[in-house]
Amino acid sequence: MQFASESVEILIEQFSKLPTIGRKSAQRLAAHILKMPKEDVARLANALLEMKERVRACDICGNVTDAEICILCNSTKRESGIVCVVQDAEDIIALERTGEYRGRYHVLGGVISPLDGIGPDDLNIRTLIERVGASDSDITELILAVSPTVEGDTTALYLTQLLEPFPIKITRLARGIPVGLTLSYADEATLSRAIAGRNTISKPREE
Repeated sequence: MQFASESVEILIEQFSKLPTIGRKSAQRLAAHILKMPKEDVARLANALLEMKERVRACDICGNVTDAEICILCNSTKRESGIVCVVQDAEDIIALERTGEYRGRYHVLGGVISPLDGIGPDDLNIRTLIERVGASDSDITELILAVSPTVEGDTTALYLTQLLEPFPIKITRLARGIPVGLTLSYADEATLSRAIAGRNTISKPREE
């Protein structure tokens, strides 16, 4: 059953394109917006447009920010020697909720997925290498916090091999996170254990 309004159906179609939103959920959202005051709808529309216009990737880590450098990279209270490599910015929110991690981050913007046409050059890897290899870098450990999927494992292996020449320790979150589950959906207790029990997969070469 469709709404007897083309405008409403267009809105439902747009909502249906969002993750986890099916047609029924999209219909409920559209019906709710129909009942909202016009001023509230305008604020919602303006918030969406402003977000798209203002939000950008942090020049250092790739996190979402309104400025050139995000608040996490600007913070003097974070441990600069440890960098946690995540797929997306949502993963940072999940890890921050645990209160267990106080290092810095690096957002890849996805994982290597040949079936989807996503290769290393499509990810934020070049800037990671630049951070690790910088003359003033004090990074001693990289935590690979990619999801335990085939694509995540492929990405972790690629990064481990790519970073092998650098004098840093590379670790990966412990396997407490269910296979196929992204970090943003894992609960705080599971993530806390995964951080604390992370496994070393590469150590600096001894001279």
